[in-house]
Amino acid sequence: MSAIRFDYTNVLADAVGPAHGLTDEELASFAEPSARALDAVLGRRATDLRWLDLPYQDDVALHVADYAASVRGRFRNVVVLGIGGSALGNKALQTALNSPYHNIEPPAGLPRLFVLDNVDPDLVGEFLDRFDPAESVFNVISESGGTAETMGQFLLFRQKLIDRLGVEGHREHVVVTTDAEHGALREIVGREGYEAFVLPDGVGGRFGALSPAGLLSSALVGIDVQGLLKGAADMDQRCRARELDANPALTHAAVQYLLHARKGKPMAVTFSYSHRLKDMADWYAQLLGESLGKRKSRSGEDVFAGPTPVSALGVTDQRSQVQLYVEGPFDKWFTLLAVDEPDHAVELPHAYDDLEGAAYLGGRTLKELFQAERDGTRVALTEAGRPNATLALEKVDAHAIGQMIYVLELSVALMGEHYDVNAFDQPGVEAGKVAAYALMGRAGYEERRAEIERSAPPARRVV
Repeated sequence: MSAIRFDYTNVLADAVGPAHGLTDEELASFAEPSARALDAVLGRRATDLRWLDLPYQDDVALHVADYAASVRGRFRNVVVLGIGGSALGNKALQTALNSPYHNIEPPAGLPRLFVLDNVDPDLVGEFLDRFDPAESVFNVISESGGTAETMGQFLLFRQKLIDRLGVEGHREHVVVTTDAEHGALREIVGREGYEAFVLPDGVGGRFGALSPAGLLSSALVGIDVQGLLKGAADMDQRCRARELDANPALTHAAVQYLLHARKGKPMAVTFSYSHRLKDMADWYAQLLGESLGKRKSRSGEDVFAGPTPVSALGVTDQRSQVQLYVEGPFDKWFTLLAVDEPDHAVELPHAYDDLEGAAYLGGRTLKELFQAERDGTRVALTEAGRPNATLALEKVDAHAIGQMIYVLELSVALMGEHYDVNAFDQPGVEAGKVAAYALMGRAGYEERRAEIERSAPPARRVV
């Protein structure tokens, strides 16, 4: 089990020039603020940031494993009903640690995984057209217990199950992950007797991938949840160091913040050079954007803070985005996700020896070609003065993914200290939720609905 590495060589002025890169002096000057940020975040692990201790929740991991074992072989499908932090981690873990073709032909005894993270009627309707709810277990995930999208999906599939299996029979097909005491879902669990898991206080949705919100669906589809937690715990130990050069989360947070604040780079591009890690980039986009994109500082001043996350996939997006990245505005910095050893060795055959455009590939491997494409992008970005770092894994396994999740979660929490914003709320998201509740006629939101109707434009302008 190897440690993942954060290589920030190419964000330094020595590599990309002083106009766009950080000098050793700039990083050194940020050592003390970084140490203070670390103390502030770790000092809250026993109070309101309990996600920091998720890697050590052995009893939770045992509960998850026991439930997964109890239903193994009973369901063809695991269906996650959740959105945002209740869905993105599940998708990232599945993509990273199972076959990209898992849902076409899962290993014997294991179900397929579907994450219905939207209420688009075509997404949900197509699922109903093609799959039998009676062959599925539905994992309903909501931190608050009242998320409109999740509740709507639950009500729909609950009725479909009752129609097929009856009131008693449907209960075996629902498992709920929510708050221990509060919210409508917890009340429903008490009434129906559903199997349930707890999202503990101090674990916000986007910081919950290593909680039952992410671990349960993973265990059900055969992912090594103990390995995930072991990797996260090992990273936690590394990240207790107060020195920049010993702590990858501390260094990542400092680099990101300084490139934004001092070098004018508000866009953070996560460029995944691994198909297995492509959904990790999307998971990180929520973590970064929802945590740091804030209008108010912690003292209540308008700051309109936060980097803009962008996801890209190598080598696919070399042919769609890299032109912009290499020759466009100097407003981005890049993190390449790299894997030293893929799971498969695929050799290219010799053919057309008289054609150089084909001959040079004969006898080489797809690994060599893929990594040459990655390294070529790194060279192009660096030569163009675009700061880029690499977060590298020896291989994609549960231990490495646990490390990656933890280091990025902690880095974002540290950046909250640097930006002086609350990294653990989401008032902008809440505003949209309240408006949706009002428009849907939820009791208690009548005044907000009236405000929306009064503020509506007198006539729409449509071309």
